Formats: sequence, structure tokens, C-alpha cells
Amino acid sequence: MGQQVADQVEKDIFSTPWGHHMLLIDKFLTEPQKALFYIHQTVVNGWSRNVLHNYIDSSLYERQGKALSNFTRTLPEVGSDLAQEITRDPYNFAFTGITKPYNERILKDALLNNITKFLTELGTGFAYVGKEYRLQIGEKENFIDLLFYNLNLSCYIVLEVKIGSFTFADVGQLGGYVVACNHLLRKEGRDNPTIGLLICKEKDRIQAQYALESSSQPIAISEYDLEKFYPEKLEGTMPTIEEWEAKLGGSIEHE
Repeated sequence: MGQQVADQVEKDIFSTPWGHHMLLIDKFLTEPQKALFYIHQTVVNGWSRNVLHNYIDSSLYERQGKALSNFTRTLPEVGSDLAQEITRDPYNFAFTGITKPYNERILKDALLNNITKFLTELGTGFAYVGKEYRLQIGEKENFIDLLFYNLNLSCYIVLEVKIGSFTFADVGQLGGYVVACNHLLRKEGRDNPTIGLLICKEKDRIQAQYALESSSQPIAISEYDLEKFYPEKLEGTMPTIEEWEAKLGGSIEHE
């Protein structure tokens, strides 16, 4: 396994354009692990240098896969790892441009008015299905905030956005929508089980964890932020060019 990882790292490094490497060296000369993360993401997702720069500025390394979830208990092992990987915490909604008091409708409209940036922030594989998506459950109409389909996971993703603090009731409602999607939308043999994603303004981690333990449906809980993300000031001793070359497996031209 160790050799496989080393081979993959080497492959990623040599598959990444030199301009990307220069950006990463400038940003992460003291943090090669972060550099290798962004190199791998660049290769997997086909990021341009500008896209890479944006993800670095929004601290994706610190956010990706960090949502609270119950995936390890509610999804198969392979599926749970992939599902966790697509989550982020917090989500960066600064692109909405919201600076004044707002309600949920204003936030949702701003997200959809910037749908390309919204999909980019959600991550690779997300396809938009609909807003206020109607589900006829028994004799009652229900409306999902936002419905997506993830092509990498082959499943529907029910996304609920809350501008307030997390509550136990949020998981109960979202879990109900997940079950309904499985009955009404999911096609056996084509789609994997539906996943619920709750993005709220803030959450108490212990309360959220208890709520997730109470649900049998695969659900993740994250926060969102409307402020721009700024990387923390880099600290530490600068490694030598030779040390960086050893990490990258090649030579670096310098004067």
C-alpha cells in the first residue's frame, strides 16, 4: 500500500503543470503535505491555475471532508469514505455578496443567482436538479430547499439551508426528505441511497452529533460563512531547496 501511495504521488506531481507547482511552492514551501493535497486535487479535478489559486485562498485543505456526518454507520465503507470526501465545513458563501441582514429566501436566491460558483463550492460531480423541489408525500405536498445529483456518488443529495443555529428538528425533517427521495426518485440499479446535507449558520457539535446518532439516514451537517477566507500567516523555518526537491521528486531551478 505504501508503494502504491508513493507511485500515485509521483504520478500526480508529474501530471501537474509547472505553473501550478510555482504557485504551490510560493504558498506552501514549509507545508509540503498541503501542497501534495492541492496537487492531487488539481489532477483529479482538472483545475486551472486560477481555480487552484481560488481554492487555496478559501483554505480548502482545512475544510474538505470536515462535515459532521453519520456516513460510517449508514453507508457502505467505500461509499461512506467518498461521501465524506465531498463535504466541506464551513462552506464558503462569500460569492453571494451578501453584506446586509437577510433571510433564507434571500440567501437561496443569491446562491442560485451564482449557480456556477455555488456548484464549484459544493465540489466535483454536483448537478443542480431544482429549487423548492416538490414531493407529493401521501396527501401532502412537501418542498425540498435544493435538490442535487452527484455524478461521482451516483445519488441524489437533498440540501437544506438554514440561516439560524442547528436544531434537532432539522435532522428529523431532512431525514424524512431523504427517505421520500429514495421512494419517489431513486431508481434501483441506477442510484445509490440518497444523502442529506444540512448547511446552517452555526451548530453545537455535541448537539449535532447526538442528532446524527439518532438518524438512520445518511446525513452531514456543516456551517456556512459569508466572509472571505484568509489563510493564516505561515510560520516556521523555511526548508532548503534540496528538501523541497526531495518532496517533489525533481529538481527546482534557482539562481
